[in-house]
Amino acid sequence: MRNKAADVQLDAIDRAILTELQQEGRLSNLELAQRVHLSPSACLRRVKALEDSGVIAQYVALLNPKAVGKHGISYTIINLESMNTPLLEAFENAVRATPEILDCYYVAGENDYLIRFAYRDAEDLERFHSQVLMHLPGVARSNSMLVLRTVKRTTALPL
Repeated sequence: MRNKAADVQLDAIDRAILTELQQEGRLSNLELAQRVHLSPSACLRRVKALEDSGVIAQYVALLNPKAVGKHGISYTIINLESMNTPLLEAFENAVRATPEILDCYYVAGENDYLIRFAYRDAEDLERFHSQVLMHLPGVARSNSMLVLRTVKRTTALPL
């Protein structure tokens, strides 16, 4: 099955709409239309087409991790015991079922996966590693990198 979003041709107005929405997803249609110099009805049609095509995947609220008690971020490299399909599927299904894992990427190179996890404190990080991470199917070893300071963070894709 082809991804509909991959077939979409974006013009300058589409890019302007997407840039504005990536910066402020709760803009009213009227405000968005004004910012991209369209009538509200034309703007609404374009946003609906971008949603229907899958270019706009979803709308979310981005939380401040510290405000909800998550003071640390860990990026962890995972290596599995083997790369056979049943083990990969079991690992990936377990990751999807673990709400504490924020992101998981299957990566090329020496390592198998990269995950991101937010934690409260050192005890929470230790609990995650010993009780969650090392109990995922097939995990042979892990190597965590703890974020000391965020230099840049964005969810906006350059267009």
